[in-house]
Amino acid sequence: MDLDQLAALRTPEGSAALTAAADLAGGDPLVAASALRAAGVPPTLAAAALTQAELRHRAVGKFGPAAAGMFLTRPGLEQATRRVVADRRAARLHAAGVRTLADLGCGLGADALAAARAGIRVYGVEADPVTAAMAAANAAAAGLADLFTVECGDATAFDVSGVDGVFCDPARRTTGTGRRIFDPRAYSPPWDFVTGLAERVPHTVVKVAPGLDHGLIPPGAEAEWVGVDGDLVEAALWCGELAEVPRRASVYRKEEIHQLTGSGTDEAPVGPPRRYLYDPDPAVVRAHLVAELAAELDATLGDPSIAYLYADRPTRTPYARCLEITDVLPFSLKRLRALLRDRGVGRVEILKRGSALTPEQLRRDLRLTGDASASLVLTRVANAPTVLIGQPVV
Repeated sequence: MDLDQLAALRTPEGSAALTAAADLAGGDPLVAASALRAAGVPPTLAAAALTQAELRHRAVGKFGPAAAGMFLTRPGLEQATRRVVADRRAARLHAAGVRTLADLGCGLGADALAAARAGIRVYGVEADPVTAAMAAANAAAAGLADLFTVECGDATAFDVSGVDGVFCDPARRTTGTGRRIFDPRAYSPPWDFVTGLAERVPHTVVKVAPGLDHGLIPPGAEAEWVGVDGDLVEAALWCGELAEVPRRASVYRKEEIHQLTGSGTDEAPVGPPRRYLYDPDPAVVRAHLVAELAAELDATLGDPSIAYLYADRPTRTPYARCLEITDVLPFSLKRLRALLRDRGVGRVEILKRGSALTPEQLRRDLRLTGDASASLVLTRVANAPTVLIGQPVV
């Protein structure tokens, strides 16, 4: 996609091509391309429209129905914040008194649009000309062009003295190749600039990769990890006056948010496996809040380095999945295969933490037959390889 192609897509002819492409999305791409060309759509416009149709189809999971009118790039879509998360972040900024916001590295504008919907005036800065133009087009499509404007430029050169707050989502992929950047010091804008924003603007939020090393969290900042329906999707640093607690796990279940907070340094007690096993949400694990969850569940760890919790009673919680355990065995493939065969187990789900075994290989090695199902948990207990057998607690 280049600026000329984007401009063509925003013409009446381009809009018609996008509508036709949407009807063909999800099918054979060669057939779709042939159909558009047969309808008189020029090849270049057809290719651009089909690419947008494919990306919009994929974006529904993040943006809902609004995805149908957005302009997208593959890297931009992958890094964009889900709408439910962006809306909650915008509400928190608005509640803190932020009325003008600089979005440095605004990408396609997902977070800026959420802030604008919350009534915040947003000034977006984006280094890539095509992405900047798409963000502006997305603001226009959403009817928010008066609250969200975009300039193409260097985020580090933007004057933040005139805004109440700053949001920064540094690029975490290399230009051209699209490869992930795992070292925050290689982000763009640079990590030192990003973390220094809090010293200049008292309301600063930085979106970071969920694998962020806790050692890189700035002193005094609140580090939040976000999970959506069991998937760990992002992390954010709330700095300055926005910091409320050291660590937060925000867990969305069917768009309803649950928040667990704590120090991130407490340690859960250790004990033997018990009747119920809890598999904490990845956001809880990454936020180092397993001890806080253990206290809520009256649970213990089976091994100090493995984030499985054990309790005597099942407790409904949004922060973990619960299994009722029937068997706790030292791991032995032969013994496990015989036990499952005797019980007629032909289907298993395999969970693992602290085990070098590959679930796919184990499934093949078990050679299962039968109509029953079971859950297998590969882990360590008191540093010994262990397999637990159980059933999900609904």
